Amino acid sequence: MKKILWTFAFLLLVALPLAGARADVKVDITRGVVEPIPIALPAFFGGTGNEAQYGKDIAQVVSNDLVRSGLFAAVDPRGFLQDNNSLMVQPRFADWRVLNTQALVVGRIEQQADGRLKVEFRLWDVFAEQQMTGVAYFTIPSNWRRVAHIVADAIYKRITGEDGYFDTRIVYISEAGPADKRIKRLAIMDQDGENNRILSDGRALVLTPRFSPTMQQITYMAYYNNRPRVYLFNIDTGAQTVLGDFDHMTFAPRFSPDGQHVVFSLAENGGSNIFTMDLHSHHVQQLTSGSAISTGPCYSPDGQYITFESDRGGSQQIYVMRANGSDMQRISFGHGSYGTPVWSPRGDLIAFTKPSYSGNFYIGVMRPDGTGERELTEAWHVEGPTWAPNGRVLMFFKEDRSATGAHPHLVSIDLTGNNERQIPTPTDASDPAWSPLLP
Repeated sequence: MKKILWTFAFLLLVALPLAGARADVKVDITRGVVEPIPIALPAFFGGTGNEAQYGKDIAQVVSNDLVRSGLFAAVDPRGFLQDNNSLMVQPRFADWRVLNTQALVVGRIEQQADGRLKVEFRLWDVFAEQQMTGVAYFTIPSNWRRVAHIVADAIYKRITGEDGYFDTRIVYISEAGPADKRIKRLAIMDQDGENNRILSDGRALVLTPRFSPTMQQITYMAYYNNRPRVYLFNIDTGAQTVLGDFDHMTFAPRFSPDGQHVVFSLAENGGSNIFTMDLHSHHVQQLTSGSAISTGPCYSPDGQYITFESDRGGSQQIYVMRANGSDMQRISFGHGSYGTPVWSPRGDLIAFTKPSYSGNFYIGVMRPDGTGERELTEAWHVEGPTWAPNGRVLMFFKEDRSATGAHPHLVSIDLTGNNERQIPTPTDASDPAWSPLLP
């Protein structure tokens, strides 16, 4: 496998002075339908040349992040009445109220003597005429896109009260080639589809990648020499290692919340059971037993429980047990079968996939005790839900029937079931996994 070097540039965050009074702009994202807040994002002010271009690019990425969340609507820049230069002195709030702007972002770009960029922004409540927050970031120029995501996260959190999810990565399976000779490679990108990288060479079939909470490793299943095994991949060094030397097929790996264990399935004698491995001692513990197929394990965010799918009761259903394998409970009792359970980072919901009455599939959520089941989206084929780190957005892969066959692509959707959007990838894409917020 080709060696991949992955480094994150140094960022220094410095808070700017805030206005003393509390501003009023706020959105309640717990409601089913949210009216997007009109937000104006003029290009960040820069001098000439590179500074001006960085100012345009950063403002555009911030705007794209916020609009894709479904909670914000960008005010048309063709209607702006105040230029960037005068904005740096003081916004003319009356000019922005004419455009029905509720929130205004004003930014500046300055190239430092050491070559770094200083990126600062201020968020204003237009109707209250108060500054809501203001922060400055210093970074190397090549890291400008990440700074834009961090700015978007800061705005999102100040207005919604929830952590953002824009400064994150997605690992997924990049698919290419005909159906009978499909090439599936490990890939990684920013959550908006940018900075796409291929991490594996395509000689082995790769499936089900999952992030470590520490962001340094990915675990996944791969077929090398026609033998399916679970592997660990170090993002920083590109090093790949096998998770134990088992005689039978290992699959469906996922890290524990502390990154110290991997839970996975091991197939034997026509069935499969769930095991954990301590990544330091390599001690293996079996959690389930019997001849049923038990797979797809996922820890609760506190690490105390594991949800998984199993046909031990006669059909494919979702179960929850303690992390040591005790106190096993079935939690799904609706029509049909259930699969791919994934615990929300907030701990309040489990996402899943199941067939619908119409013959399609849908992505749904339920509480950890099985109550409150509801559908988020339905299509001919949807599968592989993964949660944003704030537990408010899901991503999955979707296939639609077409004349040229089914081509999987990545889609995100809000927890309310609204704001479904396709994530751009250079190839067909499946099996997404969302990273934690970057350190």
